[in-house]
Amino acid sequence: MSQIAINTSQNVNINFNTASVGERMLAFIIDLLIRVAFVVIVFYTFFNILDLGYLLSGLDQWSVMAVYIVLTFPTYIYPVVFESLTEGQTPGKKLMKIRVVKIDGYQASFGDYMIRWIFRLVDVSFAGVVGLVSMIITKNNQRLGDIASGTAVISLKNNINISHTILENIHEDYIPSFPQVIALSDNDMRIIKDNYTKALKIDDRQIITKLSNKIKSILKLEIDATQMTERQFINVIIKDYNYYTGKDT
Repeated sequence: MSQIAINTSQNVNINFNTASVGERMLAFIIDLLIRVAFVVIVFYTFFNILDLGYLLSGLDQWSVMAVYIVLTFPTYIYPVVFESLTEGQTPGKKLMKIRVVKIDGYQASFGDYMIRWIFRLVDVSFAGVVGLVSMIITKNNQRLGDIASGTAVISLKNNINISHTILENIHEDYIPSFPQVIALSDNDMRIIKDNYTKALKIDDRQIITKLSNKIKSILKLEIDATQMTERQFINVIIKDYNYYTGKDT
């Protein structure tokens, strides 16, 4: 399994395992089965339960085809809708624990998911051979849609514990210092903690300083107003976030 280095907003590279071709194919099959099940249910409801088949008897071939397209339309937009609403995951990807991400470290946008969806028409051509070959020969297992949108599919199956999450043990009598942390998102805090943990392991003081200054800038805090060392400050920020969001354990 190859790895991909994604540059975060703090200019720190974090390595992720790319999803294997097998994982992506299984996710595709799961999504395909869901879409097939949807079509079966819709057609059974239309023709058997509601008994509306007679409406098609007087229509020409193109009109009948148009009705079929309308009935099955959700299956066509299935990938782009789910990836947009669930941050890069369809039900199949969620079950396989893989996700679409931007290689540049930013959150993928609707436009990125749309580009992947449009290029799917090319990727699935020749029984999917085009997309399969692309994933095999590219460094990050990217199909053409991934290359065009600047995305990749990563695996979320890494072994993690509390030190790799936004969770932090805090005492019941803990008193927070920076209520401004509520302006941060879960994703922001995961990036902060992951970068901080990595920097501590290699004693990278430059990264710790950049991270501390970045947090103070986002929260609009004076650089020297905290009366804490940079490490103390980041530790407090992590604990405060868990305190205010109720994510203590």
